[in-house]
Amino acid sequence: MNGDTNIQCLKGIGEKTYNGFKKLGVETVDSLITMYPRYYLTYEDPVLLSELTAGERAAVQVRITSDVNVRYVRGLKIVSCLGRDSSGTMTFTWFNMPYLKKQIHRGEDYIFVGTPVFKNGRLMMEHPEIFKEEDYSAKQQTLQPVYPLTSGITNKTVSKAVMQTEEYIKEIREYLPEQILQKYRPMDYSEAIWNVHFPKDKQTLVEAKKRLIFDEFFIFMAGMNLMKQEHREEKNRYLIPVCGEADRLIKSLPYELTGAQKRALLEMQKDLMGEKVMNRLVQGDVGSGKTILAVILLLMCAKAGYQGVLMAPTEVLASQHYETFQELLGPFGVSAALLTGSAKAKEKREIYQGIKNHEYDIVIGTHALIQDAVEYDRLALVITDEQHRFGVRQREILSKKGKEPHVLVMSATPIPRTLAIIMYGDLDVSIIDELPKNRLPIKNCVVNQSYRPNAYRFMEKQVAEGRQVYIICPMVEESEAMEGENVIQYANMLREQFPPGVQIGVLHGKMKPKEKQKIMDEFSEQKIHILVSTTVVEVGVNVPNATIMMVENAERFGLAQLHQLRGRVGRGEHQSYCIFMSGAKKKETMERLEVLNKSNDGFYIANQDLKLRGPGDFFGVRQSGMMDFVLADIYTNADLLKQASDAVHQLCEEGFDFSTLKNSRLEKQISLANRI
Repeated sequence: MNGDTNIQCLKGIGEKTYNGFKKLGVETVDSLITMYPRYYLTYEDPVLLSELTAGERAAVQVRITSDVNVRYVRGLKIVSCLGRDSSGTMTFTWFNMPYLKKQIHRGEDYIFVGTPVFKNGRLMMEHPEIFKEEDYSAKQQTLQPVYPLTSGITNKTVSKAVMQTEEYIKEIREYLPEQILQKYRPMDYSEAIWNVHFPKDKQTLVEAKKRLIFDEFFIFMAGMNLMKQEHREEKNRYLIPVCGEADRLIKSLPYELTGAQKRALLEMQKDLMGEKVMNRLVQGDVGSGKTILAVILLLMCAKAGYQGVLMAPTEVLASQHYETFQELLGPFGVSAALLTGSAKAKEKREIYQGIKNHEYDIVIGTHALIQDAVEYDRLALVITDEQHRFGVRQREILSKKGKEPHVLVMSATPIPRTLAIIMYGDLDVSIIDELPKNRLPIKNCVVNQSYRPNAYRFMEKQVAEGRQVYIICPMVEESEAMEGENVIQYANMLREQFPPGVQIGVLHGKMKPKEKQKIMDEFSEQKIHILVSTTVVEVGVNVPNATIMMVENAERFGLAQLHQLRGRVGRGEHQSYCIFMSGAKKKETMERLEVLNKSNDGFYIANQDLKLRGPGDFFGVRQSGMMDFVLADIYTNADLLKQASDAVHQLCEEGFDFSTLKNSRLEKQISLANRI
């Protein structure tokens, strides 16, 4: 067995299970062992019933004070009983487990572990795990990994498959340079891989995850260094002057560019006419107007006789950019093409031919832009939007489609300066820290779940006035396949709350690109009044008529991601509102969310997020969604990010040739990281 061995060689993986794994991007042994658990279920000391919070898993020790009842509701066998401790009484229910009537006895003590929910105005626990006190003590020593799952794949399926690779994992050789291993003395790579799946205890898991998180950051920084070496001191082959058309476009806009936009544009224009090729990041808060700068630069590129490309992370965003560019650049005789993965084969072939023959000045698309079949003609400018969503290797491939083209990366995700210096060390940075003058500040509120009826009434009033609403549901289930069900169930519940005339739509990551586009088109055209969505709307949705954003279980997100989501409203002339609904009552949680209540400044929020996030939670779900790392989080693991940066810097000082890492396990790890 080796890393490239197909997982079908493992026992228990037939055709059906293999297809399930394929949906998760797992086909080889290496991709299996690097499909890390999303989080771990831990068994903490029991708390009092009065200390429980809806949505937060906990253990309680109670005495059963009622008979165990079994009732039948629409084909379901619902088992229920009452349990009491010194602080109160609670109802516990289970579904289709009638045998519990003989296992749970009135007057006896049990420990129940589950997630409390509010139903009919009271807190209760559904389907908890059941333990006697002596059994629970043994369980407290264990950690249960929870993997990203899909239909037909369970946690047990994954664990059994990984277990069979033990011999291979134990034989994996170290791939980090010896001097780095000597200095930082991390857990051995093979040991870390094994313990992240089968942790001996909490401390072992912490050390294993530290090693793998360090690796993710090291891989990222090493990849950036390779790009830096390849682009260092490159001569500018494509001089792109400011043209009259660019000036006319700026004058034709219905608004004046802000001072920050003008400053960033001047910096980029100097780059395009300078001696060296441009490698620049434009970092601007949500709604600060980065897209129009991309339009101006690509117009200049086209009028200089070159081709330019813009790569977006989603098809929805790519399509919106395409429409914007068509509208703004059509009058200047600039031709544009849209290239996405969902385009039909015949359509793709025609676009490929048109790009090769320079029938298109600008090509806008997704990852489809970097496929081997795409050949550009005099590609001079490469722009990636929301660049933190692309792996290092993907950006590099796109750059190599031309001969040292100018590179501009854009991000609406504010990162504290201390981290930005590390993450973007290879790029010149322009910051747009001003919002357009006509933007009304968003009004925010942080509330608990008791406010929900008031929120619904406010939404209904806004819809009656012609406005629209986003409601964001977090992905909290163990199975990614449940994502759609989560928002669909919520939408069905909403339909009972609102009048029949209020149209409610659903958007989630498991939908096909054309389905997503259809929903977004209907929302843009006001055929949908309330859009219930997962964080798939975080980037790439521009609906100026939407004035309310409500985020359910806001405590489950990082502040930077919540700020990104908030940026979907406040884009039009009407006053906009953001409601952060928290399911947690803890003082620290509410204080963290209050940062959003006090400020709409993304850079301030990013710095506060860094201060408040504290040390990494090695057992819980990664919160930030920032950069597409698998385990790492640039906020909670900022110390490991600095270590990895220092390690790469040390190797540079010693004259280490990072190109020697090509074709090594490190390059394979980079590839796997970018895949996920």
